[in-house]
Amino acid sequence: MKSVLTPEGTVSPSKILCIGRNYVDHIHELGNEVPEDMVVFLKPNSALSDTLNSHHLEDVLHFETELCFMFEQGRFSHVGIGLDLTKRELQNKLKAKGLPWEKAKAFDGAALFSPFVAIKDASMPFEFELKINGETTQLGHADLMIYSPATILTELQSIFSLEDGDIVMTGTPKGVGVIPANTLFEVSLRGGETKAPLLEWQWQSN
Repeated sequence: MKSVLTPEGTVSPSKILCIGRNYVDHIHELGNEVPEDMVVFLKPNSALSDTLNSHHLEDVLHFETELCFMFEQGRFSHVGIGLDLTKRELQNKLKAKGLPWEKAKAFDGAALFSPFVAIKDASMPFEFELKINGETTQLGHADLMIYSPATILTELQSIFSLEDGDIVMTGTPKGVGVIPANTLFEVSLRGGETKAPLLEWQWQSN
């Protein structure tokens, strides 16, 4: 089983639960409709990776930066930043045919995560940023999400048995795009009243 980092050590999530279309600007960016119900899909543990690839097999990959929570003992106990990697062209073809997204979203290497930070309250006003080669590319804020962390957790627990260590990706703001090779991706997370970052992390794309 693959793992992510926490202050307490490594944790191997049994699954990664992803919320789609949770930012209105991103929904419009891709020309989608605002859904009537929460969009949920899964990535397996095998999707975890430390390597940011610009391609998978012959498919070009797109990045989506997301606020992520780790589930533990009935609540969101840790927060981090994740990259949801997507085969956008394949995803669009599958959506047009009414087929599942897994081939475009759940392949090996489709999920990267910063270390996770322990938190007491998942409702803090978290904000996050992605810079590519030093230029801000995505900005997200929990207050801009259609579904709050508390609402997401309640909905997921009504559908799935969540296990300690499971990770929830809460959706991406506008600004998604192709992963250029040989570029530096830097993410940062802030929360609460302090301006100091809760975490900073980076990947070099291949």
